[in-house]
Amino acid sequence: MARKRTVAFSRNAVNLFFHLLTRCNLNCRHCYINPEQHGTQTLPLETIRRWLRAFQDRRRETNLVLLGGEPTLHRDLAHIIRLAREMAFASVTVDTNGYLFNDILARVTPSEVDYFSFSLDGPTPAVNDPLRGEGSFAVCVEGIRRAVARGFTTSLIYTVSNANIDHLDRMGPLLKDLGVERFFIQVIGLRGKSASHQKASQAGAPGQVSRERWLGVIPRVAETIADLGITVVYPKVFLAPGEVFACAGRVAENFFVFPNGRVYRCPLCEDYPLHSLVFRDDRLTAAPKINEADLFELSIPEGCVMNRLVQPGNIDYGPDGRPLYQIACCLLKEEVRSE
Repeated sequence: MARKRTVAFSRNAVNLFFHLLTRCNLNCRHCYINPEQHGTQTLPLETIRRWLRAFQDRRRETNLVLLGGEPTLHRDLAHIIRLAREMAFASVTVDTNGYLFNDILARVTPSEVDYFSFSLDGPTPAVNDPLRGEGSFAVCVEGIRRAVARGFTTSLIYTVSNANIDHLDRMGPLLKDLGVERFFIQVIGLRGKSASHQKASQAGAPGQVSRERWLGVIPRVAETIADLGITVVYPKVFLAPGEVFACAGRVAENFFVFPNGRVYRCPLCEDYPLHSLVFRDDRLTAAPKINEADLFELSIPEGCVMNRLVQPGNIDYGPDGRPLYQIACCLLKEEVRSE
């Protein structure tokens, strides 16, 4: 039987999401990368070394996630992974679309990488490829098989939208067959291309699912997949009556680093110059006000201030003008695993 728990924010650990570059070989319809806001450069190894050092804190565990764009396009990725290990980062994860460029699986070992985390948005090419690119399903599945065969621990990320939520329940057998150990269900955010599609009302844009649809599908499917022995993690998104809102920006240490030096604390802010920190001359400094850190301190009936600002369509209101429910911090997660 599966058991669900809300993963509480921790002050004892740091989570560092480090974008090494914004370049990618795919053109996913819901990609959150925004070159105007995140830069177009590929960070050199020495810059990465100096920026990682700014987050090196041996008093607390720091978990490092290496992202892009597509991080395996970075020729020095193997060196970066070993550098992180030398700096005593508690864990190192590589998020990848599965193409695994520069022969990365042969250049690192399972003892150096805690997870290769693959992105796949459907159980078949017919569902996945219109969202992520022709042929991407087959390449990603083969990449997972290769990683597992070499002894790497793998996870998989599925970004839920109106285009693929009805196929989520078909992912369990595929995950089991591939040997994936952790399954992350993500909610599509109005960032990058998704935000552009929303503003332009572009036909065929994936689109966020409604609250009713999310709650009617995600918890049920998560428990079914967890019963297969796979740990499932998904964002809480909507608080239940009586649950207290908490903002990760106030009570946790999460950092989202981009190649242009911007460092955000909240991913919902990433389409805007609201970053609370910035690298100047390779030194991490506070960004000028007003920024996201100032907004974290606000308390509103809707719960998440950032969601109210950039994704107001997520909230419904009663006749008295008050919100019918609260939106959780986007970094608050539910974890489901078999007992």
